Amino acid sequence: MSPKVAFLMANYGHDPTETAIPYTEFKKAGFEIDFVTEKGNMPECDAKMLTGMTQKLLGATKDAVDQYNAMKEDMKTIKAKAWTDEGFTLEPYDLVFLPGGHEKGVVQVINSPVTHRLMVDYFPKTRKPSKKNVSAICHGVMVLSESSLPNGKSVLHDATTTALPGFMEQGIFWATRAFLGDYYKTYGAGSDSVQTSVEKRLDDPSKQYFNSLGSSPFIREDETYNYISGRFPPDAALLAEKTITLVQKSVGS
Repeated sequence: MSPKVAFLMANYGHDPTETAIPYTEFKKAGFEIDFVTEKGNMPECDAKMLTGMTQKLLGATKDAVDQYNAMKEDMKTIKAKAWTDEGFTLEPYDLVFLPGGHEKGVVQVINSPVTHRLMVDYFPKTRKPSKKNVSAICHGVMVLSESSLPNGKSVLHDATTTALPGFMEQGIFWATRAFLGDYYKTYGAGSDSVQTSVEKRLDDPSKQYFNSLGSSPFIREDETYNYISGRFPPDAALLAEKTITLVQKSVGS
């Protein structure tokens, strides 16, 4: 039986590279993929990363745009699931994938009490050995860090992770502020960076938060949980590759 994957997403705003490249690789690996949004709307990725000058200067590569367009064609024959449907659960899925994106629409999935509840139920089940897996990149890590257990701690409190580095986030924000405003700050100018937001929810960020400011692909695979994280679009292909290996190993494919 093929591994089942849930792409847990907002209606609009996710990064196309962080969505389409994993989708393409998971599909090649034979994974069965569902898109899951608040009310079952098929998600749309951030148009600024796909067209116009922002795409040319800062956005998705031609290859990533091509993969996104191919994914969109597949979506015409797929019906998305709704995380608000009564009785919806992530239990049938072998992998929950959380793409990132800095466009403000992604707060729909990061802030949702329902997605928090779903991850509070699902993430602890990824403790090794397990057939459950989670993979997240960039702002997608915040869906996990913002999901609080009954004791108030994040589901990530004792896990290791990476996410979008604060230095990179601040750098692109200041470099583009004159013509894009606070576009690169999801929660607005002056808000915590993704890195700070995640670190605040870890027991010991100095030992649990892993970082790289280099351009080479970088991911973190946790040793306690079946959990892999990445920083930003250039990590998407490596994250997908390592996630496929993890899932195939955990489910015995």
